[in-house]
Amino acid sequence: MAWFTVYLLLLLWAVAGASTQTRSSCSVPPAQQPLVNSIQVLMENSVTSSAFPNPSVLIAMNLAGALNTEAQKLLTYQLMASDTEAQTIGQLALTIMALTSSCRDPGNKVSILQSKMENWAPSSPNAEAASFYGPSLAILALCLENPEPTLPIAARFAKTVQANSSPFNTDTGAMVTLALTCMYNKIPVGSEEGYRTLFSGVLKNTVENISMRIKDNGIIGDIYSTGLAMQALSVTPQQPNKEWNCKKTMYAILNEIKQGKFHNPMSIAQILPSLEGKTYLDVPHVSCSPDHEVQPTLPNYPSPVPTAASNITVIYTINNQLRGVDLLFNVTMDVTVKSGSVLLVVLEEAQRKNPTFKFETTMTSWGPIVSSINNIAENVNHKTYWQFLSDKTPLNEGVADYVPFNREHITANFTQY
Repeated sequence: MAWFTVYLLLLLWAVAGASTQTRSSCSVPPAQQPLVNSIQVLMENSVTSSAFPNPSVLIAMNLAGALNTEAQKLLTYQLMASDTEAQTIGQLALTIMALTSSCRDPGNKVSILQSKMENWAPSSPNAEAASFYGPSLAILALCLENPEPTLPIAARFAKTVQANSSPFNTDTGAMVTLALTCMYNKIPVGSEEGYRTLFSGVLKNTVENISMRIKDNGIIGDIYSTGLAMQALSVTPQQPNKEWNCKKTMYAILNEIKQGKFHNPMSIAQILPSLEGKTYLDVPHVSCSPDHEVQPTLPNYPSPVPTAASNITVIYTINNQLRGVDLLFNVTMDVTVKSGSVLLVVLEEAQRKNPTFKFETTMTSWGPIVSSINNIAENVNHKTYWQFLSDKTPLNEGVADYVPFNREHITANFTQY
């Protein structure tokens, strides 16, 4: 498609306020839809009165069309009552988008977020790319609510992204793309041409970086960053030089779902919109009119014959060699657990056997993360955290999701970013 045609289409969408549908023609084959329904049911079943209220889950639920309306209502009410003061910029942005997708007025949350972004600045000139993820969400949420006053905030943000030279992060790049695509589409008529030039330039570089993460099998970055990257590549006005085969990516993700890789509610929330042909730019256009309740068709796979779980041994190391931290250590032990146990069970068993392996967790939208081991806690000001590795490869799943194999060497390394 010629650039001029793309420009006209984007201008028409922006002026008309129409939903920003994905330009790609790829979609889930009808025969595979039960597979998508099954992970949506899994995600929606995670919503309970005692669970962490996750706005990403509500956004995905609304974009896809909720199957469990009671869970939808509960999560909406939980987020309406959420404490704005306790939320980060990213959490507040997601809450605003979640309430908007539920046709609820986010109230003063928007003005609070705008004020926070007016005062936002990166921690350093070369701050880690991941630190731009929350502010990108904020720009997107503000753009969807009221783009005109967001324009100077977005321009300052875009210049900061442009000047940053830290290693690229696929999730952050995708969110930057969604945010600045929204702003690009909604630049008011008569505004300075410099805004369009600025956003276009940052989008071009960011989308090129995303395209460089497209693997031969279609996965973009890793399987858990692919959902956001699909959203970004499907709406950006700046197409990359490397052509993206959306169908190949779609089939690769469906294959990963078949293998049970998507069981964390947050991972499902990030892939589900793309599987339903939606993006976060569609948030203001969700129809909240009551629909006939349809029971989802779930895959009919044969039930496995239950067998007694055998034991496996995991080699578990905790390591802290950072200078300036009081206690330095490198301790290893063999931990025996049932086959199929998640890593969290390994940590609990290690703690039971040896108090040196004592650990604490913090609940997040991705589930529990390990925040302290052997009384050494992560520290945002010092940019330290506990990173888990299999041999020398960082894990791309959390401790409540990753399933180690027999004789695998897992290391918890106190790391500075």
